[in-house]
Amino acid sequence: TFMVGGFGLSGIPENSIAQLVKTGITDLTCISNNAGVDDFGLGLLLQGKQIKKMISSYVGENDEFERQMLSGELEVDLIPQGTLAERCRAAQAGIPAFFTPAGYGTEVAEGKEVRDFNGKPHILEHAFKADFAFVKAWKGDEAGNLIFKGTARNFNPVMAGAATITVAEVEELVPAGTLDPNQIHIPGIFVKRIFQGAKYEKRIEQRTVRQRD
Repeated sequence: TFMVGGFGLSGIPENSIAQLVKTGITDLTCISNNAGVDDFGLGLLLQGKQIKKMISSYVGENDEFERQMLSGELEVDLIPQGTLAERCRAAQAGIPAFFTPAGYGTEVAEGKEVRDFNGKPHILEHAFKADFAFVKAWKGDEAGNLIFKGTARNFNPVMAGAATITVAEVEELVPAGTLDPNQIHIPGIFVKRIFQGAKYEKRIEQRTVRQRD
């Protein structure tokens, strides 16, 4: 079971995904907000039928993801986006479960414990259990301390340390002690492996521009 950071194509661990494709590994359960696009990011693993189950909050812009889900080729567990983030964060913090109102009264709540808090029903959600988390940061040091940049921060910070082994890829890797401690978003204690990525395409999922006058 792998966690993969990013939102759309923003902040995805491009190099890690590319290497996973090359290994030919199959039967993966992948926890990620979505699956990118058909020919990039997690879409490449889907094309190769390397993922057997996606745990996500939406199908997004990936036609192959949609096709495999509707045809029954791919098992899909759709989760409210906030619940997805919190199940990662709970795993990171060592919290086994929590109650949330999100999803009550829908298929999301089927078979789950329900309790009332302040007169409002909440359902019990469990923290994720993942073997690996692959995250992408802007800058990191050799001790594993990470700094994210802009919207690429998204799901990456809550996935770091939420799995047995967290692999961080960074655009810039610097010696330990170089980073300003006040700027660090994730401390190195959460990171087991770190490397500097070779290159980043940083594609835009949906480019919308105004027509020139």
